[in-house]
Amino acid sequence: MSETEVITPMSEQCPGCRTSKPLDFSFTMAFQPIVDVVDERVWGYEALIRGLAGEGAYTILSKVTEEQRYRFDQACRTKAIEIASRIFPAEGSFLSINFLPNAVYEPAACLRATLSAARKSRFPLTSIMFEFTEGEQMNDVAHLRRIIEEYRRNGFTTALDDFGAGYAGLGLLADFQPDLIKIDMHLIRGIDTSRARQAILSAILYVARELDIVVLAEGIETHAEATTLRAAGVRLMQGYHFAKPAIETLPGVNPAAFESFRFDLGDAEASIAAA
Repeated sequence: MSETEVITPMSEQCPGCRTSKPLDFSFTMAFQPIVDVVDERVWGYEALIRGLAGEGAYTILSKVTEEQRYRFDQACRTKAIEIASRIFPAEGSFLSINFLPNAVYEPAACLRATLSAARKSRFPLTSIMFEFTEGEQMNDVAHLRRIIEEYRRNGFTTALDDFGAGYAGLGLLADFQPDLIKIDMHLIRGIDTSRARQAILSAILYVARELDIVVLAEGIETHAEATTLRAAGVRLMQGYHFAKPAIETLPGVNPAAFESFRFDLGDAEASIAAA
């Protein structure tokens, strides 16, 4: 048994626990800051899958068979919590964990290992955010809604990842409302020079305000992108412009990324108004 697995009595196990095959590979987690550019602080860190030798997420994900999906999803959660409990500051930072909705059989039962890992590591449940995204279409909206309700009941924050790409779009948002949406990097790339992207961002922000949903922009790589987003009203951001992920440690945020806002915000606001 790997260090990330938690044994649950057979009588309490869901089908995934009983039938999922053990993992035959190892992995770890890297952490990337999510920053609040208004308060100029780190809001949280996203846990990202990496190989033990630093291999990227795709290398690890390509090893996961259909029969291992459930156990892999469970192992990712517990691994992220265990490492975060050792390296996170004493308080004030969210831990963001990706999960596979189609790997959750019964929401309450499938949370037992997560809750156990959090209790064992003394990691507060209210500091955990679950990002749900899926390459496959999520046809069972009622099931996804039950997952969200169960996670909220336990104090978790929920987020819709890759909003604006694939199946993570307005259709899902119309059926249920997470606490936070992460705008996909494809909509962010080059937003400082794209009138179309700026218009789409404006519409997303309007809908988010109406539904009381927090917006986070991910995949930010340039100062111009960050400044344009800040001028539009986005305060939570993530990307290489601020910091690259670091394996089993917390990378520092580039101080210049914050300082630049103080000088260029006025120009960005004027650009958006003109568009």
